[in-house]
Amino acid sequence: MAANNRRMSGKKGAQVGSGGQRRRGLEGKGPTPPAEMRKGHKKNRIATAQARKAQGRPATPRGRGGKGTSEMVVGRNPVVEALREGVPASTLYVQQFIDNDERVREALQLAADRGGINLMEAPRPELDRMTNGLNHQGLVLQVPPYEYAHPEDLAAAAYDAGEDPLIVALDGVTDPRNLGAVVRSVSAFGGHGVVVPERRAAGMTAGAWKTSAGTAARTPVARATNLTRALEAYKKAGVTVVGLAADGEAEVGALEALEGPVVIVVGSEGKGLSRLVGETCDVRVRIPMPGGAESLNAGVAAGIVLYEVARRRA
Repeated sequence: MAANNRRMSGKKGAQVGSGGQRRRGLEGKGPTPPAEMRKGHKKNRIATAQARKAQGRPATPRGRGGKGTSEMVVGRNPVVEALREGVPASTLYVQQFIDNDERVREALQLAADRGGINLMEAPRPELDRMTNGLNHQGLVLQVPPYEYAHPEDLAAAAYDAGEDPLIVALDGVTDPRNLGAVVRSVSAFGGHGVVVPERRAAGMTAGAWKTSAGTAARTPVARATNLTRALEAYKKAGVTVVGLAADGEAEVGALEALEGPVVIVVGSEGKGLSRLVGETCDVRVRIPMPGGAESLNAGVAAGIVLYEVARRRA
């Protein structure tokens, strides 16, 4: 009889219960904790930053994004313009027995007035070697490597100040002048920095410094080893990633997300956003252009969206 019962049940041995998991799953988890205690919430990050300041702990360190390479600015006019625009410089090389014209005198005066720039006299063959035979005209300015921030630093600095992050990320922008223009716009509209990919992208060269009109000295540029992963990290930190695209599903003027923490992603003028970056964005927006232009360069596009953000937050 017992054997017959086992055949009918189809199971062997004692049955295992749920151990109370189902019952506990139906129980409530208590009241929702306040925003300051919920990890990842904006108010939690602000509270953490305030606690860190109260304890005297240092802010997030700069420069974790690595350094660029040193650069040489060659020629009398380029050297004078770089010194006028405040491009960082470590050494001004002057050719021995050079014709002391107005541009040479101005370069020497600008370097002396700024301070911290070494003045070195060198024979022409040495300058030829340093510049790989370029037409240096007797003046060579050495620009030290740029010290990049880490992408996390930009959002952390904003939260430390009790502000919503406003960051611009560039995808496939290779013209340093466009990078400099974006840096200038970010500074003008109260942004917290610019993110560029480590490879196949413009870096903070002397040309970018000049186009930024000195604002690069106070607006950090971060370098990401992988831009897609950097954007994913921003999303996990509660920052909305907004991509600019001609076929975007929303118009920039109607996007309420711009009122909160946001990263604006700008692609290249020709190709726009890359596929992976576009798929990573929370939303893609378009800039209405009644005039019929197909696209805008990165500096202009970023400036339009940054103005809209500043207008909404005012």
